Amino acid sequence: MRIKICGITKLDQALQIVDEGATELGFICVRRSPRFISIPQISEIVKGLDTKVNTIGVWVNESIEEIIKTVLETKLTCVQLHGDETPEYCQKLRAKLPENMELIKAIRVKDRETLASINNYADYVNTFLLDAYHPQNFGGTGTTLDWENIRDFEFQKPWFLAGGLTPNNIKDALKKLQPEGIDLSSGVEITPGDKDIEKVKQLFKELKEILPDKLRLGTNFFDQIKN
Repeated sequence: MRIKICGITKLDQALQIVDEGATELGFICVRRSPRFISIPQISEIVKGLDTKVNTIGVWVNESIEEIIKTVLETKLTCVQLHGDETPEYCQKLRAKLPENMELIKAIRVKDRETLASINNYADYVNTFLLDAYHPQNFGGTGTTLDWENIRDFEFQKPWFLAGGLTPNNIKDALKKLQPEGIDLSSGVEITPGDKDIEKVKQLFKELKEILPDKLRLGTNFFDQIKN
């Protein structure tokens, strides 16, 4: 099980979150987002991490050139697309990314019709991330995804569950669904970009109870990270 905490903006919080057991840290590279973080800030945090963890840049409808520039300058290990990017866009980006770099495509699930289009991306991305649909915002809204909508869907790639997850509902979510990873942002925050470490600790306490065979606290990584 991969555990991603997204919207990281502070090194001290990143270190504490990784120490609790997170396998992935997400950095929002969208200027209009309240969680936006600049290239120098990302670089400082990535350089300051003292243990193995995936570092994921998140973009919305950004140019391929800007993504590549950020990846090379910050040493991020993964790219997440959270906008309206097409399969053709993903194919072009895939060809320009460093070899073996993971590409995640987020899908904001509005209804069953949205699900029908997901596997169109399967040839060009490594991983899917399912988030709740919002007409204006692309993520971090705290809106819960309709879990029943995706309960019986067959994914052609590993996938993260996102959308309104909190320490209080994570057990219920993982009893109903079997994602390869989970993604939390607003559910473990004080304000956008300022993480609540007590909520992070509560999250891992809940996960330890429901996933004792998949969660190895203290080693900062899980049994398998799929690329």
